[in-house]
Amino acid sequence: MSSLETYVENLWIVDSHEHTVQEDERVSSKVDPLQIFLSQYASSDLISAGLTVEDYVHALDTRIPLKERWKIIEPYWVKAKNTSYFEVIKLAVQDIYGISELNEDTVEDLSIKMNSMNKKGLYKWILKDLAKIKVSIYDGISDIVEVDRSFFLPVVRLEDFILIRSREDVRRVSESVKIPIHSLRDLEKALEIKVQSILDKIVGFKIALAYRRDIHFEKVTFDEAEKVLNKILGSEKTFIRYTSPDGVRLTMSDELSVEECRHLQNYMVHRILGLACKHKLPVQVHTGLQEGNLNLVSNSNPLNLANLFMEYYDVKFDVFHGSYPYVRELAVLAKNFPNVYVDLCWLHAVSSSSAKSALEELLDMVPANKIIGFGGDYKHVEGIYGHSKIARKNIFEVLQDKVDCGRFSFDEAKNIARMLLHDNLLEIFATIKV
Repeated sequence: MSSLETYVENLWIVDSHEHTVQEDERVSSKVDPLQIFLSQYASSDLISAGLTVEDYVHALDTRIPLKERWKIIEPYWVKAKNTSYFEVIKLAVQDIYGISELNEDTVEDLSIKMNSMNKKGLYKWILKDLAKIKVSIYDGISDIVEVDRSFFLPVVRLEDFILIRSREDVRRVSESVKIPIHSLRDLEKALEIKVQSILDKIVGFKIALAYRRDIHFEKVTFDEAEKVLNKILGSEKTFIRYTSPDGVRLTMSDELSVEECRHLQNYMVHRILGLACKHKLPVQVHTGLQEGNLNLVSNSNPLNLANLFMEYYDVKFDVFHGSYPYVRELAVLAKNFPNVYVDLCWLHAVSSSSAKSALEELLDMVPANKIIGFGGDYKHVEGIYGHSKIARKNIFEVLQDKVDCGRFSFDEAKNIARMLLHDNLLEIFATIKV
């Protein structure tokens, strides 16, 4: 192992992005290896390889014996295990549980080992001792802010305030902040109350709307947004009669489409960015590839965000996933805009080779302080570990190549490695103290 490799291996990481279940919840019940490892990512590749959604559901059904469930996925596991998602699993299973390969003969042994180790202290051992992760920024998706802050620091999406499409959506927001909402002014006030109530617990905001629509958030007027909310609140047509599975008949509010509510969504995104500016909090944005199957990746082109970068020049934008496959588009944006940062979270697991080539090109084009080298983006700690191992290897290899060809000195390479894995994120998220 070279001295640069040793240096990179021993750096503490400040991790830009995780969805991991909290340890108390994880250790409170029995764990199932297929439910853990197929909760995201690898399952998408299995489905892409031909596994039906129905068979995927059966594979996660713990009422069925584990070996029988393994046989459901095995033909597709063999076809898909060449991808980087499966390399993450392989590294985790090997290094954490001592099993060289996951297959029909070892899956039950893995289950036994996982459950024997599934107790308090697991997260410290995997995240701190093995992965050397100092702290992770946490996206609980449903705006969870009560987390174990020795491991996680939360950002919030506030999508309940953005994706309002029915009276029921308005009612939920109203209940959450304890004020009536009958107008757009009321909704704005509710948003401010919500943010103020969690301001001491969060380190930033997150925009992940590319899973629902494109990410071009046009500037719209108050009147345009208000018309949408008034239609939601006032239309006599937004009620439906619904019979529940148990036969109970209910009257419920119907929904407008996402497209019909576009002006309101755009308005509320701009309001959140205004609050980010006011409170000096950064904003993380999902761009590029979406997790799962049957997504429209063109919705996630980072060029759609240029108007936000221009208007909210005091807000730091942590732009996710290298915008893969729009890596060069994001590189150009980061080169042009002082408030735009390239975050390689998830990318080392999406494609190890793509992450390497992206980093190699980024280091020729973008100031090194604007590149975030790692965010796991996993629901389970095993995935965080496996992904971090790939990321360290990629960063070392890219930097070593640049040292070997004379682009960087050894000390410059060490400094950049520390910036990518530790320092840069702390500069963006100034409220984080570690």
